[in-house]
Amino acid sequence: MEIKLNQNEKIEDLQFKKLKIIQNKKGFCFGIDSILLSDFAKEIKKGSKVLDLGTGTGIIATLLCKKTELKEIIGIEKQKEVCEMAEKSVKLNQLEEQFKIINEDIMNLNKILEKNTFDAIVTNPPYKKKDTGIKNEEEKKIIARHETTARLEDFISISKDLLKDKGEFYMVHRPERLVDIFNYMRKYKIEPKILRLVYANQDSEPKLILIKGIKNGKPFLTVQNNLYIYNKEGKYTEEINKIYHKK
Repeated sequence: MEIKLNQNEKIEDLQFKKLKIIQNKKGFCFGIDSILLSDFAKEIKKGSKVLDLGTGTGIIATLLCKKTELKEIIGIEKQKEVCEMAEKSVKLNQLEEQFKIINEDIMNLNKILEKNTFDAIVTNPPYKKKDTGIKNEEEKKIIARHETTARLEDFISISKDLLKDKGEFYMVHRPERLVDIFNYMRKYKIEPKILRLVYANQDSEPKLILIKGIKNGKPFLTVQNNLYIYNKEGKYTEEINKIYHKK
């Protein structure tokens, strides 16, 4: 299928079941955090209706369409330009029957989506609090990295409203926000059930955290084995190669 690309847009081959994604070379491009979240959430049940909060270029939702047997996934993206790229990727991958894009601020979702209707929610929200850290001059990068339009608490509270009872919540974030994350999840009745820490290598501090919660779930947290990105030789570990579907 021929897709018209705008200036600075490029097609990335995801090297998995012929999937591709369109990105803007000068915009915010997906990283390993999105890849890890798509793998972490691959246990989403067959026939699920899924919501991707802050879908960006649609990388997580695109991968989940082939990693799981979900029925439908809706990606929410506020930035119109990014949303249009995601829509082109949907057509490029012929996922129109599964993957829908809505150009909207997540703060307005309670007005346009029915409550208690999603089986699972995935999200890779902005990591940095507003007015913290070094900001990139590109607005779309600032929105992707900083809580300029919605806070961490907003992502979790909205998820509580839209998930079904016992619905699944999957998120990737930074370790320094873990106390806030657990506090908000408990506040909004999404019980933390699985935690996995991601390290660059065995000599580093954790770089990312992967969290699964269950709406109205019973208290019991499982901490999975650490995930290491690089081995002692500085190459991808066997598990990372498996996630990337490389031999």
